[in-house]
Amino acid sequence: MRPLVYNPAMRSNLVSRRQIVLAAAAGVPATALGACSGARPTSPVAVAARDVRLVVEAQRTADGAGVRLRRALGTRALPMLDPFLLLDEMHSDRPEDYLAGFPTHPHRGFETVTYVLEGAVDHKDSLGNHGHLGPGSIQWMTAGHGIVHSEMPNHETGNSRLWGFQLWVNLPASRKMMKPRYQDLAPDRVPEAMVQDARIRVVAGEAGGVRGPVEGIVTSPTMLDIAIARKGRAVTPLPDGHNALLYVIDGSAEFGPSATTVREGQVAVLAERGDLSVRSGDGVRFLLFAGQPLGEPVARSGPFVMNTEDELRRAWEDYRSGTLVDAG
Repeated sequence: MRPLVYNPAMRSNLVSRRQIVLAAAAGVPATALGACSGARPTSPVAVAARDVRLVVEAQRTADGAGVRLRRALGTRALPMLDPFLLLDEMHSDRPEDYLAGFPTHPHRGFETVTYVLEGAVDHKDSLGNHGHLGPGSIQWMTAGHGIVHSEMPNHETGNSRLWGFQLWVNLPASRKMMKPRYQDLAPDRVPEAMVQDARIRVVAGEAGGVRGPVEGIVTSPTMLDIAIARKGRAVTPLPDGHNALLYVIDGSAEFGPSATTVREGQVAVLAERGDLSVRSGDGVRFLLFAGQPLGEPVARSGPFVMNTEDELRRAWEDYRSGTLVDAG
Protein backbone atom coordinates (compact mmCIF):
# COMPACT_ATOMS: atom_id res chain seq x y z
CA MET A 1 0.00 0.00 0.00
CA ARG A 2 1.12 3.58 -0.53
CA PRO A 3 -0.31 6.70 1.07
CA LEU A 4 -2.89 8.90 -0.57
CA VAL A 5 -1.57 12.46 -0.24
CA TYR A 6 -3.54 15.55 -1.14
CA ASN A 7 -1.32 17.76 1.00
CA PRO A 8 0.63 17.23 4.24
CA ALA A 9 -2.53 17.64 6.31
CA MET A 10 -4.64 15.08 4.49
CA ARG A 11 -3.66 11.42 4.21
CA SER A 12 -5.48 8.14 3.68
CA ASN A 13 -4.58 4.67 2.37
CA LEU A 14 -5.32 2.80 -0.80
CA VAL A 15 -4.51 -0.80 -1.67
CA SER A 16 -2.65 -2.26 -4.61
CA ARG A 17 -3.80 -2.92 -8.14
CA ARG A 18 -6.35 -5.43 -9.45
CA GLN A 19 -6.69 -7.19 -12.77
CA ILE A 20 -8.63 -5.25 -15.37
CA VAL A 21 -12.09 -6.32 -16.46
CA LEU A 22 -13.26 -4.39 -19.49
CA ALA A 23 -16.93 -4.29 -20.37
CA ALA A 24 -18.92 -2.39 -22.95
CA ALA A 25 -22.69 -2.53 -22.87
CA ALA A 26 -25.71 -0.35 -23.56
CA GLY A 27 -26.58 2.29 -20.96
CA VAL A 28 -29.03 1.37 -18.20
CA PRO A 29 -30.61 3.43 -15.41
CA ALA A 30 -27.93 4.34 -12.89
CA THR A 31 -27.50 4.67 -9.15
CA ALA A 32 -28.43 7.29 -6.59
CA LEU A 33 -27.20 10.84 -6.56
CA GLY A 34 -26.17 12.73 -3.44
CA ALA A 35 -25.20 16.32 -4.18
CA CYS A 36 -24.83 17.64 -0.64
CA SER A 37 -21.32 18.31 0.64
CA GLY A 38 -20.39 16.35 3.74
CA ALA A 39 -23.59 14.27 4.07
CA ARG A 40 -25.40 11.39 2.45
CA PRO A 41 -28.72 12.17 0.77
CA THR A 42 -31.79 11.04 2.69
CA SER A 43 -33.76 10.21 -0.47
CA PRO A 44 -31.88 8.85 -3.51
CA VAL A 45 -32.65 10.42 -6.88
CA ALA A 46 -32.47 8.39 -10.10
CA VAL A 47 -29.98 9.88 -12.55
CA ALA A 48 -28.38 8.99 -15.84
CA ALA A 49 -24.72 8.06 -15.59
CA ARG A 50 -22.02 8.30 -18.24
CA ASP A 51 -20.70 4.99 -19.48
CA VAL A 52 -17.08 4.32 -20.37
CA ARG A 53 -16.43 4.47 -24.11
CA LEU A 54 -12.74 3.61 -24.19
CA VAL A 55 -10.02 2.42 -21.80
CA VAL A 56 -6.37 3.00 -22.75
CA GLU A 57 -3.12 2.10 -20.98
CA ALA A 58 -0.80 5.02 -20.28
CA GLN A 59 2.44 4.67 -22.25
CA ARG A 60 5.90 4.90 -20.72
CA THR A 61 8.08 7.46 -22.48
CA ALA A 62 10.56 10.27 -21.83
CA ASP A 63 10.32 14.00 -22.48
CA GLY A 64 12.14 17.22 -21.69
CA ALA A 65 15.79 16.53 -20.98
CA GLY A 66 15.07 12.87 -20.30
CA VAL A 67 12.32 12.85 -17.67
CA ARG A 68 10.76 9.38 -17.43
CA LEU A 69 6.98 9.52 -17.35
CA ARG A 70 3.71 7.85 -18.28
CA ARG A 71 1.65 9.49 -21.02
CA ALA A 72 -2.07 8.93 -20.57
CA LEU A 73 -3.28 11.33 -23.28
CA GLY A 74 -1.37 12.32 -26.40
CA THR A 75 -0.51 8.79 -27.57
CA ARG A 76 -1.31 6.97 -30.80
CA ALA A 77 -4.12 5.16 -29.00
CA LEU A 78 -5.60 8.42 -27.68
CA PRO A 79 -4.11 11.49 -29.44
CA MET A 80 -6.46 14.02 -27.79
CA LEU A 81 -9.93 14.53 -26.40
CA ASP A 82 -11.08 18.03 -27.36
CA PRO A 83 -10.16 20.37 -25.65
CA PHE A 84 -7.53 18.23 -23.86
CA LEU A 85 -4.28 17.61 -25.73
CA LEU A 86 -1.91 15.79 -23.37
CA LEU A 87 -1.73 14.27 -19.88
CA ASP A 88 1.58 13.11 -18.39
CA GLU A 89 2.31 11.53 -15.02
CA MET A 90 5.76 11.80 -13.40
CA HIS A 91 6.06 9.32 -10.53
CA SER A 92 9.42 8.03 -9.32
CA ASP A 93 11.54 7.56 -6.19
CA ARG A 94 14.68 7.80 -8.31
CA PRO A 95 15.94 11.37 -8.79
CA GLU A 96 17.81 10.31 -11.92
CA ASP A 97 14.41 9.71 -13.53
CA TYR A 98 13.35 13.34 -13.27
CA LEU A 99 16.05 15.81 -12.14
CA ALA A 100 17.08 16.68 -15.73
CA GLY A 101 13.67 18.34 -15.92
CA PHE A 102 12.28 20.55 -18.66
CA PRO A 103 14.88 23.25 -19.42
CA THR A 104 13.99 26.47 -21.23
CA HIS A 105 11.40 25.88 -23.96
CA PRO A 106 8.60 27.87 -25.66
CA HIS A 107 4.79 27.52 -25.82
CA ARG A 108 2.06 29.18 -27.86
CA GLY A 109 -1.64 28.59 -28.39
CA PHE A 110 -2.71 26.50 -25.37
CA GLU A 111 -2.60 26.15 -21.57
CA THR A 112 -0.50 23.92 -19.31
CA VAL A 113 -1.70 22.68 -15.94
CA THR A 114 0.92 21.42 -13.49
CA TYR A 115 -0.29 19.49 -10.42
CA VAL A 116 2.23 18.34 -7.79
CA LEU A 117 1.36 15.65 -5.23
CA GLU A 118 4.84 14.95 -3.83
CA GLY A 119 8.21 16.59 -4.34
CA ALA A 120 8.40 20.00 -6.01
CA VAL A 121 8.76 21.83 -9.32
CA ASP A 122 10.51 25.20 -9.73
CA HIS A 123 9.52 27.37 -12.67
CA LYS A 124 10.69 30.62 -14.25
CA ASP A 125 9.97 32.35 -17.53
CA SER A 126 10.81 35.07 -20.01
CA LEU A 127 8.37 37.48 -18.37
CA GLY A 128 10.28 37.46 -15.11
CA ASN A 129 7.90 35.13 -13.26
CA HIS A 130 9.31 32.45 -11.01
CA GLY A 131 7.93 30.21 -8.31
CA HIS A 132 7.98 26.96 -6.39
CA LEU A 133 5.23 24.33 -6.61
CA GLY A 134 5.25 22.07 -3.55
CA PRO A 135 2.99 19.16 -2.55
CA GLY A 136 -0.65 19.89 -3.33
CA SER A 137 0.10 22.94 -5.49
CA ILE A 138 -1.38 23.70 -8.92
CA GLN A 139 -0.29 26.06 -11.67
CA TRP A 140 -2.66 26.87 -14.55
CA MET A 141 -0.57 28.70 -17.16
CA THR A 142 -2.12 30.26 -20.26
CA ALA A 143 0.69 30.50 -22.83
CA GLY A 144 -1.37 32.62 -25.24
CA HIS A 145 0.73 34.33 -27.93
CA GLY A 146 3.95 33.05 -26.44
CA ILE A 147 6.07 32.35 -23.42
CA VAL A 148 9.50 30.81 -22.88
CA HIS A 149 9.93 29.04 -19.57
CA SER A 150 11.56 26.17 -17.67
CA GLU A 151 10.13 23.61 -15.25
CA MET A 152 12.72 21.88 -13.11
CA PRO A 153 11.61 19.10 -10.73
CA ASN A 154 13.37 18.56 -7.43
CA HIS A 155 12.72 16.65 -4.24
CA GLU A 156 12.33 17.76 -0.67
CA THR A 157 14.73 16.77 2.12
CA GLY A 158 14.08 13.24 3.29
CA ASN A 159 11.84 12.31 0.36
CA SER A 160 13.25 11.43 -3.05
CA ARG A 161 9.84 10.92 -4.65
CA LEU A 162 8.43 13.16 -7.33
CA TRP A 163 4.76 12.63 -8.13
CA GLY A 164 3.06 15.11 -10.40
CA PHE A 165 1.05 15.65 -13.55
CA GLN A 166 0.90 17.98 -16.51
CA LEU A 167 -2.22 18.55 -18.58
CA TRP A 168 -2.42 20.53 -21.82
CA VAL A 169 -5.68 22.33 -22.62
CA ASN A 170 -6.32 23.84 -26.05
CA LEU A 171 -7.28 27.48 -26.64
CA PRO A 172 -9.79 28.53 -29.32
CA ALA A 173 -8.54 30.42 -32.37
CA SER A 174 -9.89 33.69 -30.96
CA ARG A 175 -7.73 33.36 -27.81
CA LYS A 176 -4.54 31.75 -29.05
CA MET A 177 -2.75 35.09 -29.27
CA MET A 178 -3.97 36.44 -25.93
CA LYS A 179 -1.61 37.80 -23.29
CA PRO A 180 0.03 35.02 -21.22
CA ARG A 181 -1.06 34.65 -17.60
CA TYR A 182 -0.68 32.37 -14.57
CA GLN A 183 -3.00 31.08 -11.88
CA ASP A 184 -0.73 29.71 -9.12
CA LEU A 185 -2.59 27.93 -6.33
CA ALA A 186 -1.13 26.95 -2.97
CA PRO A 187 -2.58 23.77 -1.40
CA ASP A 188 -4.76 25.67 1.09
CA ARG A 189 -6.53 27.49 -1.76
CA VAL A 190 -7.95 24.25 -3.19
CA PRO A 191 -11.23 23.39 -1.43
CA GLU A 192 -12.48 19.92 -0.62
CA ALA A 193 -15.94 18.39 -0.88
CA MET A 194 -17.49 15.15 0.34
CA VAL A 195 -19.89 13.51 -2.11
CA GLN A 196 -21.23 10.24 -0.66
CA ASP A 197 -18.07 8.17 -0.07
CA ALA A 198 -15.81 10.38 -2.20
CA ARG A 199 -13.36 12.96 -0.90
CA ILE A 200 -12.77 15.47 -3.70
CA ARG A 201 -10.22 18.24 -4.21
CA VAL A 202 -11.96 20.73 -6.48
CA VAL A 203 -9.38 22.49 -8.66
CA ALA A 204 -11.77 23.73 -11.35
CA GLY A 205 -15.51 23.40 -11.88
CA GLU A 206 -17.84 22.22 -9.13
CA ALA A 207 -18.49 19.16 -6.96
CA GLY A 208 -20.72 18.76 -3.93
CA GLY A 209 -21.71 22.43 -4.02
CA VAL A 210 -18.04 23.53 -3.85
CA ARG A 211 -16.41 25.54 -6.64
CA GLY A 212 -12.75 25.34 -7.53
CA PRO A 213 -10.49 28.42 -7.53
CA VAL A 214 -9.47 28.26 -11.22
CA GLU A 215 -11.62 30.80 -13.07
CA GLY A 216 -11.85 32.55 -16.43
CA ILE A 217 -10.86 29.57 -18.59
CA VAL A 218 -12.67 29.61 -21.93
CA THR A 219 -13.34 25.84 -22.00
CA SER A 220 -15.08 25.99 -18.57
CA PRO A 221 -13.05 23.01 -17.35
CA THR A 222 -13.72 20.62 -14.50
CA MET A 223 -10.65 19.22 -12.72
CA LEU A 224 -11.22 16.99 -9.70
CA ASP A 225 -8.91 14.83 -7.60
CA ILE A 226 -11.18 12.09 -6.23
CA ALA A 227 -10.45 9.46 -3.57
CA ILE A 228 -12.87 6.72 -2.53
CA ALA A 229 -12.16 4.28 0.30
CA ARG A 230 -12.87 0.54 0.31
CA LYS A 231 -16.42 -0.44 -0.61
CA GLY A 232 -17.25 3.16 -1.42
CA ARG A 233 -19.34 4.73 -4.14
CA ALA A 234 -20.36 8.13 -5.41
CA VAL A 235 -22.29 9.90 -8.16
CA THR A 236 -21.53 13.50 -9.08
CA PRO A 237 -22.85 15.66 -11.92
CA LEU A 238 -20.79 16.73 -14.92
CA PRO A 239 -21.72 19.45 -17.41
CA ASP A 240 -23.73 17.97 -20.30
CA GLY A 241 -21.93 18.09 -23.63
CA HIS A 242 -18.50 18.45 -22.04
CA ASN A 243 -15.96 15.83 -23.05
CA ALA A 244 -14.69 13.94 -20.00
CA LEU A 245 -11.91 11.54 -19.16
CA LEU A 246 -10.47 10.12 -15.98
CA TYR A 247 -7.05 8.75 -15.09
CA VAL A 248 -6.70 6.25 -12.25
CA ILE A 249 -3.58 6.96 -10.21
CA ASP A 250 -4.08 4.35 -7.46
CA GLY A 251 -6.31 1.33 -6.94
CA SER A 252 -9.21 0.48 -9.23
CA ALA A 253 -12.94 1.08 -9.56
CA GLU A 254 -16.02 0.36 -11.64
CA PHE A 255 -17.45 3.25 -13.64
CA GLY A 256 -20.82 3.84 -15.28
CA PRO A 257 -23.87 1.62 -15.80
CA SER A 258 -21.72 -1.09 -17.41
CA ALA A 259 -19.47 -1.23 -14.33
CA THR A 260 -16.34 -0.99 -16.48
CA THR A 261 -13.27 -1.60 -14.34
CA VAL A 262 -10.46 0.91 -14.75
CA ARG A 263 -7.23 0.36 -12.83
CA GLU A 264 -4.10 2.31 -11.94
CA GLY A 265 -2.25 3.55 -15.03
CA GLN A 266 -5.30 3.57 -17.30
CA VAL A 267 -7.26 6.46 -18.79
CA ALA A 268 -10.98 6.13 -19.52
CA VAL A 269 -12.99 8.27 -21.94
CA LEU A 270 -16.59 8.83 -20.83
CA ALA A 271 -19.78 9.37 -22.80
CA GLU A 272 -20.79 12.97 -23.55
CA ARG A 273 -23.80 13.23 -21.26
CA GLY A 274 -24.78 12.19 -17.76
CA ASP A 275 -23.18 12.06 -14.34
CA LEU A 276 -20.01 10.39 -13.12
CA SER A 277 -20.87 7.15 -11.32
CA VAL A 278 -18.16 5.15 -9.51
CA ARG A 279 -17.88 2.35 -7.00
CA SER A 280 -14.76 0.67 -5.65
CA GLY A 281 -14.26 -2.51 -3.66
CA ASP A 282 -10.66 -1.95 -2.66
CA GLY A 283 -10.35 1.85 -2.88
CA VAL A 284 -9.38 4.18 -5.70
CA ARG A 285 -7.92 7.57 -6.46
CA PHE A 286 -8.32 9.21 -9.86
CA LEU A 287 -8.17 12.54 -11.64
CA LEU A 288 -11.27 13.65 -13.53
CA PHE A 289 -11.17 16.21 -16.36
CA ALA A 290 -14.10 17.62 -18.33
CA GLY A 291 -14.27 20.57 -20.71
CA GLN A 292 -16.24 22.27 -23.45
CA PRO A 293 -15.05 20.94 -26.82
CA LEU A 294 -13.86 23.63 -29.23
CA GLY A 295 -14.60 21.79 -32.48
CA GLU A 296 -11.78 23.56 -34.32
CA PRO A 297 -8.91 22.26 -36.47
CA VAL A 298 -5.78 21.40 -34.49
CA ALA A 299 -2.26 21.83 -35.87
CA ARG A 300 0.50 20.68 -33.49
CA SER A 301 4.27 20.89 -33.65
CA GLY A 302 6.26 20.25 -30.49
CA PRO A 303 5.54 23.08 -28.03
CA PHE A 304 3.06 24.91 -30.29
CA VAL A 305 -0.65 24.21 -30.86
CA MET A 306 -2.38 26.30 -33.51
CA ASN A 307 -5.19 25.87 -36.07
CA THR A 308 -3.22 25.80 -39.34
CA GLU A 309 0.20 24.78 -40.62
CA ASP A 310 0.88 28.40 -41.62
CA GLU A 311 0.31 29.49 -38.01
CA LEU A 312 2.73 26.81 -36.82
CA ARG A 313 5.41 28.01 -39.23
CA ARG A 314 4.89 31.56 -37.95
CA ALA A 315 5.26 30.35 -34.34
CA TRP A 316 8.59 28.70 -35.12
CA GLU A 317 9.77 31.79 -37.03
CA ASP A 318 8.83 34.04 -34.12
CA TYR A 319 10.66 31.80 -31.68
CA ARG A 320 13.83 31.63 -33.76
CA SER A 321 13.83 35.39 -34.31
CA GLY A 322 13.27 36.11 -30.61
CA THR A 323 9.86 37.78 -31.11
CA LEU A 324 7.60 35.00 -29.76
CA VAL A 325 7.08 36.68 -26.39
CA ASP A 326 6.41 40.10 -27.98
CA ALA A 327 4.09 38.85 -30.72
CA GLY A 328 0.80 39.70 -29.00
